[in-house]
Amino acid sequence: MDTAAVIPQKGWHVLHLFYRIEHGQWSLLTTEEKIAAKTHLSELIQEIRAAEHTQLLIFSIVSPKADIGFMLLAPDLHMVNSCEKRLSLGLGPDVLQAVYSFLSLTEESEYFPSEEDYAITLEKEQNISVGSQEYEKAMAEFRVRMGKYAKDKLYPKLPSWEVFCFYPMSKRRQVEQNWYELNLEMRKNLMAGHARIGRQFHGKVLQLITGSTGLDDAEWGVSLFAHDTYDIKEIVYRMRFDAVSARYADFGDFYIGLTLPLDELFHRVLL
Repeated sequence: MDTAAVIPQKGWHVLHLFYRIEHGQWSLLTTEEKIAAKTHLSELIQEIRAAEHTQLLIFSIVSPKADIGFMLLAPDLHMVNSCEKRLSLGLGPDVLQAVYSFLSLTEESEYFPSEEDYAITLEKEQNISVGSQEYEKAMAEFRVRMGKYAKDKLYPKLPSWEVFCFYPMSKRRQVEQNWYELNLEMRKNLMAGHARIGRQFHGKVLQLITGSTGLDDAEWGVSLFAHDTYDIKEIVYRMRFDAVSARYADFGDFYIGLTLPLDELFHRVLL
């Protein structure tokens, strides 16, 4: 890559890219040119994946909305910009037509329980006295657990699970439905209920929510990874009935993709 990779102090840049194959243009290429184009894109993907602190996933998109999808995590915007320009030309001029993109940043949740919140839980719900040996042990374990949770949010390791889903999301600002007029305590209580639903899908759905306020048209990007399409449908269905979504969330278009070996993906989308 043409940019030195530097670990950001506040998370990764994330870029979702969705392309449609221009089959008319692709059909004009000779067999040798097609082989060269696929070889070039394969080598580019390998190069990007080999870059320090950079991850790149590629999907076959299941609908006419797009044919190929990329999800790129990189340490800085220069890296993201360079990769995006090169990927768009990865199969040659005019073959990949961009149909949708979304830029965001990994981030910690502002609704993480604080040490003060956990101290209240220990004292009132578990009858553990402040300052006791049991209390100090529980708090030490809490700090380790929250530290790992924050690190996983800021610097996630993307899985290669079979099914992928992406959609943008924003919170409403309507009269009587303005998320930003709620105080922090009310928002934390609502988000706690939302999180309880998510935890029921542990091991079935991995969810990464990235922030895009000021970077793109929506406020968050939601990336879901699963082994089964049913679990994607079920978690979104159930969360939409939760108060956080039912009263305060607006969703954009959904993109569903499949993780495939690159040769199989080429065979499927480059007819």
